[in-house]
Amino acid sequence: MPRVKYKDSDVALVARMMRAEAEGEGPLGMLMVGNVIVNRLKANCLDFKELRSIYDVIFHIQGGNYSFEAVQKGNVFYNRARSAEKKLAKQTLDYWWQHPSKHALWYFNPYAPCPPTWYNQPFTGQYKQHCYYEPIANTCEGAYRW
Repeated sequence: MPRVKYKDSDVALVARMMRAEAEGEGPLGMLMVGNVIVNRLKANCLDFKELRSIYDVIFHIQGGNYSFEAVQKGNVFYNRARSAEKKLAKQTLDYWWQHPSKHALWYFNPYAPCPPTWYNQPFTGQYKQHCYYEPIANTCEGAYRW
């Protein structure tokens, strides 16, 4: 059973986002970005209430901007999904999750050392240039469900 319900078009959306946000970090970096997308859909808490589909997560607006920089800036995200990234996206949607993105709802590239918190949420670890953050304990059970 997959981690979340999805359609073929969702696989392509996740693949495009993974590539746009983390292509330079290789397959593992892209899987971690995909995992954050899945976590946001499952969470239903904090900044991510009422998100019911992959489309909702990808095009979620916070503070007047899209949550993902790649959607805001339009870079590689608006290119067609490639088969290699689609395979990784399906893997993430179906079963993949790993530290430091395992329960993470946020990530970013600070172009400096990772801060210990991000909007008061604890740092869980770093993979290459991206820092990952999960919710404060007991504030978001959905982020910790399979």
